[in-house]
Amino acid sequence: MGVKAWTMLIVGLTFLLYIIVAVWARAGSTKEFYVAGGGVSPLANGMATAADWMSAASYLSMAGLISFMGFSGAQYLMGWTGGYVLLALLLAPYLRKFGKFTVPDFIGERYYSNTARTVALLCAILVSFTYVVGQMKGVGVAFSRFLEIPFTQGIFVGIAIVFFYAVLGGMKGITYTQVAQYCVLIFAFTVPAIFISLQMVGNPIPQIGFGGTMQDGTYLLDKLNLLSKDLGFEEYTNMGMNDKTNMFFITAALMLGTAGLPHVIVRFFTVPKVRDARKSAGYALLFIAILYTTAPAIAAFARTNLIQTVSDKSYAEMPAWFKKWEASELLVFEDKNGDGKIQYLADATKNELVIDRDIMVLANPEIANLPAWVIALVVAGGLAAALSTAAGLLLVIATSISHDLLKKNIMPNISEKGELLAARIAIAVAVVGAGLAGINPPGFVAQVVALAFGLAAASFFPAIILGIFDKRMNREGAITGMVVGILFTSFYIWYFKPQLGGPGSPENYLFGIKPEGIGVIGMLINALISLLISRITKAPPQTVQNLVEDIRIPKGSVAPTAGH
Repeated sequence: MGVKAWTMLIVGLTFLLYIIVAVWARAGSTKEFYVAGGGVSPLANGMATAADWMSAASYLSMAGLISFMGFSGAQYLMGWTGGYVLLALLLAPYLRKFGKFTVPDFIGERYYSNTARTVALLCAILVSFTYVVGQMKGVGVAFSRFLEIPFTQGIFVGIAIVFFYAVLGGMKGITYTQVAQYCVLIFAFTVPAIFISLQMVGNPIPQIGFGGTMQDGTYLLDKLNLLSKDLGFEEYTNMGMNDKTNMFFITAALMLGTAGLPHVIVRFFTVPKVRDARKSAGYALLFIAILYTTAPAIAAFARTNLIQTVSDKSYAEMPAWFKKWEASELLVFEDKNGDGKIQYLADATKNELVIDRDIMVLANPEIANLPAWVIALVVAGGLAAALSTAAGLLLVIATSISHDLLKKNIMPNISEKGELLAARIAIAVAVVGAGLAGINPPGFVAQVVALAFGLAAASFFPAIILGIFDKRMNREGAITGMVVGILFTSFYIWYFKPQLGGPGSPENYLFGIKPEGIGVIGMLINALISLLISRITKAPPQTVQNLVEDIRIPKGSVAPTAGH
């Protein structure tokens, strides 16, 4: 069987599995739709959280970015991994004990204000929508290769698939579907890495093979450094100390933004007890580490094989995978000098090959000439990663609109059936909008996701962390801080992202900080304003201060109910 036949078979079987699980576990009540009934086991929730966490950015884009950025790409590894630890240890158990479905719900109750809840839900929608745009690009990349169609058509196929199972299942269906998706994506990510590690350095453990010796006796990374220098690129292992500013700010934005990501936080409401929330956080960290420690090895393998395959070779002798990725329009060869050879160089004026970094993980097994079933498996894993996170994000948008906006503000007497209908309509609108935006996103998948993390850091992080640990923080401070933080960060991103129509240029970055890292400054502005305003305005009611004290006491609590 060829690659296409294997891909049809494996992707078809995995999708059939997802659909069966989604139908079996579909939500029949608001409690099941929002928090899966509050009865998911810590192990299952850990796997679902890992699948939710390891989006298309982690699966498709992170290794691709590292393969081109080298050491500098470590900011994504450190930021996302460190951020999850911060979330699991510092925030999740306290939010779970508070017993609210969503971040806007927490903020509305903690700051005793519907205005605060409304501001938070608007921020949640913006953050989640930005994030899901990145996922939809990942879906489009995977489907364009799977079906061998242009990227834009792949996006439209992805819209239809995400629409179907996110609208159907709610959190209960999504949770158990994500358990299946985690198994698929982690198997699909590690199997090719093991094959290629054996092929290149003779070691079956990619994390060790990454530093291994090739058949010609040279270290893999030394060989990659030499290949990169010969083409005019910076050495792969160069520490990038010339841009320490962005290394710090992007890493920090990813870490702090993690703590404010609504679609991850809500996962800790799906288990019965606070103790189970802590356990599931530990399981998730273990499951996440498998992929995150493998990604740097895949990046180095892919980059080495790519350079050796295409550099200064005749276009006519390029293998089949090259032509198929050309069909997706995510790999473009332009023979500038008419010699029929591919000049892959750092010099943009002479370079003839443009490669979308988001294709590297999917193309990696093809470049390494692995068996067809392995190539198909990687496509199935990429779809699992993108679809699992997209569904979680869409659910956040749906709950923000149906539960926080309609139920809590506009229509307090809405029936449970009406609330579910509103949630599903919200998902439908969001998935179509995100898919259309994903056709021309403001960067590679991981970069778009980094923007979402920055927005989360600038809006939610101070409100949540101060809401838990500062009894004196009041509604005036929280509302003002969130508004200023999100507006500053949004404006900066718009101004310096040409894809969004902004007029700014990199020479005018504030302190040299890229848009992906500006969320840290937005977070600091938010925190300072929040603290200042809260100290010059009236203290929160004593009942709220007592509640804050109670949140920090590590006792178990019952699962939240739809009415609270």
